[in-house]
Amino acid sequence: MGKKLKRKKTSRKRQAKTSTSKKRPIIILLAVLVAVGSYFFYFKGDRNPYAYRPDKTTLDIEALKGGETRPTLSPVLFVGNVATAYNVAGQNRELLDSMHCYCNCKKTIGHKSLLSCFADKHAVDCKICQDQAFYAASRFQEGNDIAQVRLAVDKKFWRPLR
Repeated sequence: MGKKLKRKKTSRKRQAKTSTSKKRPIIILLAVLVAVGSYFFYFKGDRNPYAYRPDKTTLDIEALKGGETRPTLSPVLFVGNVATAYNVAGQNRELLDSMHCYCNCKKTIGHKSLLSCFADKHAVDCKICQDQAFYAASRFQEGNDIAQVRLAVDKKFWRPLR
């Protein structure tokens, strides 16, 4: 009887060793993934021209242009603030093409810039797009150049990911 108990104890030790040896590669893999992810988040993210950085005071306008070539939809198709927003977009194509849209439509539906939101019906239901267009146009009419407007829009609408 004593021998049977002893055998069970040794088999439990073997099981413990095999389970920890199986966990080790998983832990190492997770550590490597966290290290690689941190590298791309902290270092590669600085190369994104659309990323707002509070210490940044000048921008390269040519790097900011989204390259939207589609025409904006006609404001007569809409009413109220939506029509006004589409009118603003039609009159300020270069300005809005230099703005990043903070509703994240670039990631979700592949838009190139804020102007893309007005080249389709996305901005009809998106208050963020409309507000950005109104704010950018008002800053531009105050006499600011596109780079200054872009910095102001980024400062007002940028929010850290949570």
